[in-house]
Amino acid sequence: MTSPIKIVLAEDEAALGMIIKESLETRNFEVIFCEDGQKALTAYRQNSPDLLVLDVMMPKKDGFSLAQEIRMENPFIPIIFLTAKSQTKDVIEGFEHGGNDYLKKPFSMEELIVRINALLNRISMQQHLEDVAIGKFHFNSVKQLLVFEGQETMLTNRESQLLFHLVQKKNHILDRSYILKTLWGDDDFFNARSMDVFITKLRKKLKKDPNIQIVNVRGYGYKLIC
Repeated sequence: MTSPIKIVLAEDEAALGMIIKESLETRNFEVIFCEDGQKALTAYRQNSPDLLVLDVMMPKKDGFSLAQEIRMENPFIPIIFLTAKSQTKDVIEGFEHGGNDYLKKPFSMEELIVRINALLNRISMQQHLEDVAIGKFHFNSVKQLLVFEGQETMLTNRESQLLFHLVQKKNHILDRSYILKTLWGDDDFFNARSMDVFITKLRKKLKKDPNIQIVNVRGYGYKLIC
C-alpha cells in the first residue's frame, strides 16, 4: 500500500485552514496545518512533505519569503500559493518566488485538489524527461536549468514548466487555451497577460542561439522552432 501524499499547509485563517485540512484528509492526503510562516518552515524541515500549500499573507513569515527560503534548500518541491491578490504583477511575483501554481481566493476545494493532483503528475512526468536539447542549449526541467556552451542559467518554476510544454510540442503549435488551463488553471485575459510575460522572459534567455524562436501564432498559441 502506497503512503499518502504529505502536505504542509500554511494558512493564518484558522477556520479556513481546518476546512482545507479536513477536506484534503478525506481524499487520503496527510496534512500538517500551520497558522504562520515560521511554523510552516519548521514543519517542512521536520516532516519532508511532498508538496506545500502556502497562503501569501501570513504573520512572522509571509508565503513568498517562506517559499524563497525553502527553495534554497529544495529547488524541486511543488509549491502552491493561496492568495486574495489578483493583479498580474502579484501572480508573476509568486512564480518568481518559487511557486509552481497560484490559486486565487475564494476557491473551491475541488479546484485545489485538481491543482494538487495535476501538479504532482506534471512533476512526475518531468522527472522522466529530465535533460533535452533545444538547439545549442541543454534544458533540465527538474533542475530548472538551461545550459549554453557550459554557461548555466537558472529558470523559475513557471519558466521551466512553460518551456517544458513548448519542448514537448517542438515545431508544432502549443495551444494557448490548453497551456493556460494546465499551468494557470484558467484561460482568462488576466492569466493570458501573465503567460505573455513569461514567454518574453524565455525568449530573452534563449536568444544566444539565433536558430531558436518562440513564435506567436495569432489566435492559436505559441510554437517553439529550433
